[in-house]
Formats: sequence, structure tokens, C-alpha cells
Amino acid sequence: MSHLPFSGLISFARSPVVDLTVSFNADVGVLGIPFDIALGFRPGARFAPRAIREASLRYTLPEEGFYDLRSGTRKLAGLKLVDAGDVVLPSLEPELARDRITLAAKQLRSSVKLPVFLGGDHSVSYPILRAFEDVQDLHIVQLDAHLDFTDVRNDTRFSNSSPFRRACEDLPNLTHITTIGLRGLRFDEEAVQAARVRGHTLIGMWACEDLQEVIQQLPENKNVYLSFDVDVLDPTVLPATSSPEVDGMTYRTAMHLIRETVRRNHLMGLDVVELTPHLDHSGNSNLLIARLIMETLQEVFE
Repeated sequence: MSHLPFSGLISFARSPVVDLTVSFNADVGVLGIPFDIALGFRPGARFAPRAIREASLRYTLPEEGFYDLRSGTRKLAGLKLVDAGDVVLPSLEPELARDRITLAAKQLRSSVKLPVFLGGDHSVSYPILRAFEDVQDLHIVQLDAHLDFTDVRNDTRFSNSSPFRRACEDLPNLTHITTIGLRGLRFDEEAVQAARVRGHTLIGMWACEDLQEVIQQLPENKNVYLSFDVDVLDPTVLPATSSPEVDGMTYRTAMHLIRETVRRNHLMGLDVVELTPHLDHSGNSNLLIARLIMETLQEVFE
């Protein structure tokens, strides 16, 4: 007998909870990273892993999978999905926090086909990516309103504005970054030029009016890490984020880009970051992200 979404214990989609220190094997493993001390504006992303898990109870995966109306088939039937809990993080020791995140990400990667990371602010992508240092020719597809390639912000090198700058410095296997959805008034000119010099693909939100042109700029047949910053979505769609930017993506556009990224490449990992649950008292933002993760899994394990 299954619980209704508002009852029972909470894990992601009510999946079994596993211990990272014990050997196990699964198709997908979810790991929470409740860290947000690297933010430059409104805090609260540390509460996102718990909020996403609670919302995901709406999408508890039945053994027979979800029935898909469009295709008339079952999706994710028999998928072995587990929840690896949260990284245990210190309150105010960011270097120690980064080391623990990297270790936990490595442990998860060793046990699952696809690791899914629930941030947290976007700074967590850097220590996560250190766990992928063995992946040859690694490409990042970043859906984001902001570039996050700043060198230093307010005397800080490891903020949520800098994860991909630090990753490019430390990881020689990180070949290319494609960032889609860029917009706003506060761009760091030095960061933009540094990304372009390195050959990254920078796609503004205005270019998404021709979605096929954008899709043609996605990597193909590559090992891809997908980083989804929820502020890529328009704030009318998802208001619960620290630094919202108007004129963003619809959910449909975001999922279309995710679908094409997954179909064209080998997805090595996924993070979802910058959700700030208390900024949307309806809880709809949390539900949207839980659904986005489940729909992404449908594309990977089609």
C-alpha cells in the first residue's frame, strides 16, 4: 500500500535511502548539497534539497513506470532510483565543505549510472565537477541567466559567480562550456571576454527565438555534464530563486533543450541549483523542479 504525497517519510520520489559508505548499485542516485554561503544576494538555497524531495513525492515512481500520453508507452519502468541523502557540511568552513562535496560526488559516481545533485547555490558545481576529473573530453551544458565565469567577486574566488572559472582552471579534461539563456544588466565584461577567449559558446536569451539555431550549437556525441540554474526560467514561471531575471525561458523551452542535449550526448551528471524555496509560498517552484528532474530521467533512460 503506497502513501499519499503528504504522508510517510520523505526521500526523493520515495526512493530507497542508501549510505554512500556502503557498496550499492543503482541507475540513478540523488545527492543533496544544502550549501548557500557563496551567494551574493538572497539566501535560502540550502533548503532546496529538502523542498525538492518533498515536492517529488507527487511523482513517486511506480514499478511499472509512468504512462506517457504522447507515446502511449510506459516510462522509467523498473528504474532503480535511490536517495543518498545530503552531504554533511560545516557551517562556515567553505574549503572543507568543497572537499566533502567532491568526496561524496565521487562516492555516488562509483555506484550509479547517473548522479543527480540537488543544490544549493551554484558554487557547488565546482566541487562536484572535481569528481569528474577522470572523464575525457568533458563538456558542460549550462542553462543559466548568468555566466558564472567571474574571476573574483567582492574579494571572493569561490562564489556562485565563479564555479566554471575555477573548474576550467583545475580540470584539464573540461573541454568546452555551452551556456544558454544569458540575460540581465550586470554582466562582468572580463568574465565574458575570458569565456570567449577559451572558446565557450555563449547564447543569449534573445537567440532562443530561433530554437533550432540554438540546438545546432549544442555538443554532439560528447560526455556532457548538465548544470541547470533555475533562474534560467522566467520568474513568472519560477519565482523561487535568489537572482531572478525577467524575459527568461518557459518550462517547455527548457525541457526541449534538455531533451536535445540528452539525445545528442552521453549525460554524465546533472545538477539543479539556486532554488530558494521560501520565495514561493505556493510551493509551485519546488514541484516544477521535481518534475523537471523526473522528465530528464525519462529522456536519459528512454
